[in-house]
Amino acid sequence: MENQLTDSSEESTFQYQSSLPSLPVPPLDESLTKYLDAVKPFLNQEEYQRTRDIVRRFENGIGKELNKILLERATVKRNWLEEWWLNVAYLETRLPTQIYHNFGGPGSYIEHYWPIKEGTQIERACINVWHTLNFWEQMRKEKMAVHKSGNKPLDMDQFRMLFCTCKVPGIVQDSITNYFKTENEGECPSHVIVLCEGRIFEFDSLHDGHILSPPELFRQLSYIKKKCEDEPEGPGLAALTSEERISWAKTRDYLIRLHPKNLSLLETIQRSLFVICLDDSKPQATPEDYSEITRLALAGNPTLRWGDKSYNFIAFSNGCFASNCDHAPFDAMVLVYLCSYIDSKVFETEGKWKGSDKVRNIPLPEELVFNFDQKVLNDIACAKNKYYKQVSDLEVVNYAFTTFGKALIKRHHLHPDTFVQIALQLTYYRCHGHPGCCYETATTRQFYHGRTETMRPCTTEVIEWCKSMLDPTVTVLIVISLASNSWPESIVFQCQNSS
Repeated sequence: MENQLTDSSEESTFQYQSSLPSLPVPPLDESLTKYLDAVKPFLNQEEYQRTRDIVRRFENGIGKELNKILLERATVKRNWLEEWWLNVAYLETRLPTQIYHNFGGPGSYIEHYWPIKEGTQIERACINVWHTLNFWEQMRKEKMAVHKSGNKPLDMDQFRMLFCTCKVPGIVQDSITNYFKTENEGECPSHVIVLCEGRIFEFDSLHDGHILSPPELFRQLSYIKKKCEDEPEGPGLAALTSEERISWAKTRDYLIRLHPKNLSLLETIQRSLFVICLDDSKPQATPEDYSEITRLALAGNPTLRWGDKSYNFIAFSNGCFASNCDHAPFDAMVLVYLCSYIDSKVFETEGKWKGSDKVRNIPLPEELVFNFDQKVLNDIACAKNKYYKQVSDLEVVNYAFTTFGKALIKRHHLHPDTFVQIALQLTYYRCHGHPGCCYETATTRQFYHGRTETMRPCTTEVIEWCKSMLDPTVTVLIVISLASNSWPESIVFQCQNSS
């Protein structure tokens, strides 16, 4: 990924979208063979034979008809899976998506120039936000480098959903609103939302067509924080986004009927670039390690996360950061790319702003004040209570492994992902004495609007290798073939019990 972190490119970011190949329908026999390979490590001979018989009957029966329907669908849709995947996996679910679907995690900046330090929240947040806005501007100008696999361009459509995107709850199914536009396409919203102490603020990230500098962002965020410190805590409307989707949809409809201004304010949030969460919740606002930062990213204060926004940037009081993202519009690789970009810029500038300290005469942030009644306040209180009960049993362990990394693995002619997947299987086998069923995401971005598919890294070859690693009498070299899961490489390991 690091070779794609560039500020400009001769190619425009979205130029290959129209020429990407359509998502193909895999041959039925190939899919069924892969299915049998995936289940084989977990079945005895009798169970496997019974499963194989069922698969053969499916292949020669209804499987043919279903495959024909897929092939017909693929003739009229460039991505026959896209709509089904979005609706079934994300938009039709009625569970609280902020809890069960959203993804998030810590910023890595504490590894170098931004170790945990009280009193640095606003200063660091401004630099982080400034880099994020530069990333957005690159996308607007289509200067972000096109991702490629070899020389083949990958689909970049998901990056359009990172900014100015929000999910809207519905009674039966949610929907996604996206207002992002490139400069060639027209005007794009440029304001950001700030959540602080249960209150909601907004300000424009541009002034006279130019991105606010870190000193100007510092002025805006400091104004909001001081206002919240000097005045009573707000009602915490954002907690409603953590509710079951039907409950949130009903309260949202009621809120809109209650006063016409409320719809306009909701749309202001929906259209915003992203949400800045100033998290001073005590004692949660001072996480000390990656495990705690990750837990709070996923299950922190619900009044300081707008769970339906595509990107919530979380700034804790001790100067560490995290993210929380709605999963419906894009996959985690989009956030990983953004965070890698920011991390490289923080490292490059030693975590400091080295430009002018001048602050232009920019408008102060405005608070979004909704019209509530007691019913809405009761719904917010109920949402918070349910949220904390549902996340109370969450356990997260997140350590930074620094003994070695992918560079060392590559020097030994191994693929880092393969190395890690096999290590996971060996660890699981050592702990439990049997294979671990594992899901690994694979990309389909080489196709139009491709997102993800599933790989099954637990193969019979991997399990045989795990057994050999635990057998002190085995010292010969063995080959692990991962071809059954479309992994291109074969790996040779020395079996040593002490490994």
